[in-house]
Amino acid sequence: MAGHTENEITIAAPLDLVWDMTNDLDRWPKLFSEYASCEVLSREGDTVTFRLTMHPDENGKVWSWVSERVADRENLVVRARRIETGPFEYMNIVWEYEETPAGTRMHWTQDFAMKPDAPVDDAWMTDNINRNSPIQLALIRDRIEEVSCTTP
Repeated sequence: MAGHTENEITIAAPLDLVWDMTNDLDRWPKLFSEYASCEVLSREGDTVTFRLTMHPDENGKVWSWVSERVADRENLVVRARRIETGPFEYMNIVWEYEETPAGTRMHWTQDFAMKPDAPVDDAWMTDNINRNSPIQLALIRDRIEEVSCTTP
């Protein structure tokens, strides 16, 4: 069995601002509460390879991995995948953006499977992502809307 999640939020800000802020990986530790750092390893055209490091979990464990993102500005979609998969067999994420009358809708789709020897299974990770994504999306919304209110 594989895991699949879909979460979204509408941000009361222009599409260009939402796109620029959420695709500025150097800004991610300020947009997300879970990331301690984001180190860009390489950029080639619209493809960015980077290392994400999380804050220590409740057991003091620091999780880190390398991912790759390909941004397609014309189609308002970003596709990402983990290169260093850690406990995942695979993890693929699609970010979709849509301009709406209320602002910019940002939709995340995550498809993944946990390795058989992972400390958690697909169902646990699905629940975890579905608990955490709305929290992170709300933080991103609030931080972008704060910038949007101060941008002329």
